[in-house]
Amino acid sequence: MSSPADGVIYGHQRPRVMTVPSTFLTSAGQEAVSLAARAGLKLDPWQQFVLDRGMGEKAGGDWASPEVCVNVPRQNGKGGIIEAREMWGLFIGGEQVILHSAHEFKTAKNAFRRIERLIKGCPDLDKRVKRYWQTTGEESIELHSGQVLRFIARSGGSGRGFTADCVVLDEDMILGDDAMGALAPTMAAVANPQMWYLGSAGIGHQSVQLARLRRRALAALESGTPDPALAYFEWSISEHADECVQGCTEHDDVAAIESILKANPAIGYRLTVEKSANERLTMGDALYARERLGVGEYPSDGRDTWQVIGEDVWRALAAADSKPEGRVAFAIDMTPERSHAAIAVAGEWRGGTHVEIVAHRPGTNWVVARAKELHTKWKPRAWVVDAGGPAGSLIKDLADELGVEIISPKTREVAQAAGQFYDAVVDQSLSHIDDAPLATALAGAQQRPLGDAWAWARRSVGVDISPLVAATLAKWGLSAEAEEPGDILDSVW
Repeated sequence: MSSPADGVIYGHQRPRVMTVPSTFLTSAGQEAVSLAARAGLKLDPWQQFVLDRGMGEKAGGDWASPEVCVNVPRQNGKGGIIEAREMWGLFIGGEQVILHSAHEFKTAKNAFRRIERLIKGCPDLDKRVKRYWQTTGEESIELHSGQVLRFIARSGGSGRGFTADCVVLDEDMILGDDAMGALAPTMAAVANPQMWYLGSAGIGHQSVQLARLRRRALAALESGTPDPALAYFEWSISEHADECVQGCTEHDDVAAIESILKANPAIGYRLTVEKSANERLTMGDALYARERLGVGEYPSDGRDTWQVIGEDVWRALAAADSKPEGRVAFAIDMTPERSHAAIAVAGEWRGGTHVEIVAHRPGTNWVVARAKELHTKWKPRAWVVDAGGPAGSLIKDLADELGVEIISPKTREVAQAAGQFYDAVVDQSLSHIDDAPLATALAGAQQRPLGDAWAWARRSVGVDISPLVAATLAKWGLSAEAEEPGDILDSVW
C-alpha cells in the first residue's frame, strides 16, 4: 500500500492472521507507546497496534490476553515491541520481575544492551535505576523500588526458581517443551501474569510451542470464536500450491511485490521493497518464502509427542559427517492429498545404513524431473515406490523417464521395511544428518496394523510422513531384488 501524502510504499500494518479475546475492553498499550517515545523509541503503526491489542484489559483490569504471540519475518522490528512492553512493566505497570528469554545468549545480551541505551538516554527513567547488572549470563536492570528485568538464555533449567509477572520469549520459533517446562511455572503464583512470544516463521520440529499457539489461533478463526486467552498476530502470505489454477486469488505468489507488503509491515519504515525482493535471488524461493514472507513449517497436532521412536533416541543417531558410501537406493512417497512429495536415499555408511531426505517440496510435478537428475548422477541400484500408495501414480512416468524397472514392495514387504527401519534405530546401525522433514515426520507418525506386523501411518490429517515412508523404503531398497547398474559418483545432491 502507498501513502497518498508522501508517495512511500508501506507494508500492511494489519496482520493476515489475527485473533484477540472478546473480553478486550480497554488497553494499556498507549501508555507503553508514549513511554517508548519519551525514551526516543518511535514505534511504527503496526507495532503500536500489536501493543494496543496485546495489552488489552478486561473489565476488572486483568489482561484480556495472558498469552500474546507475534509472528513476523525478521528485521521488521519486533524488538521495538519487546522494549516498549518491558519498559512499561518496569516504569508504569509495577511488575516486580520481568524475564526476557532468548534461544541464544548473544541475542539476550543484545536485547539487554538495546533497552539499557534507551533507559540511559531518558534521564527521568535512568534516575529510577539502581543498577545495571552486566555479569555475563546474568544481565539485568534493577530499580530502586526493587523491580527487576532479567535477561537469560534458554536451557532446560533456565528460569527455574523465579517468580515472574511477565515472561518475554524471544526467538519463539526455537522453543520446545524443555524451555516451556522451566519458564511457564514461573507465573503460576502470580495474580495477573502475561507471557509474550515473539519470533518469525516456524522451522519444523523446533517450533513446537509456536505451532501450538498458531493452531489455537487458526481454530479460533475457523470457528468464529476468539481464543479466550490468546492474542495472536501473524504477518505472512498464503503461498500458492501446485494445485492452484491459473489466476488463483486465494493464495499469494512468492515473486509478487504484494506478497512482500503483506508479510512485512516495516516496508517504508526500515525495510524497502527493492532490497527485500533481491533477497529472493540470494536465498531461492523456499528459504525466501520462510525468512521474508513468513511461510513457516509447523509441527501438526501431536507431533510434539514421538510415539514410535523416541526423540532422544533419534537425535542420538545424527552425525554431521554421515553420508552414503558404495551402493545407494532411492525411494519416493507423497501425501494422500498430493500436497507434498519426498525423495529419500539410503546407502551404506560405517557398517550401517545412512538415510537422508534429498528433496521434500510442495506438489508433485517436480518429482520425475528431479528423479532423472539423481538417477543420472548417482546410478542407484534401485528406485522404490509403493504402488498401493499415493506415489504409485508416478511409477509409469518414472520407468519411462529413467529407463529402469521401479521396484514396488508387496504388502508384507511394506511391513518388513518398517520393521527393518525400526530395528536399525534400536540397534544404532542407522545414521542421518538430522533432516528437519524426516524428524518432523517421525514426530507425527504412528503405527498401523498390517497383518501380524505394522506400517507407518500419520496421526492426524495434515501430518506429512512422506519423508519417513520414503526413507524407510529407500533403506529396504538397498537389499531388494534389483540389478546393479554400477558404482555411484562421489558427489553431493
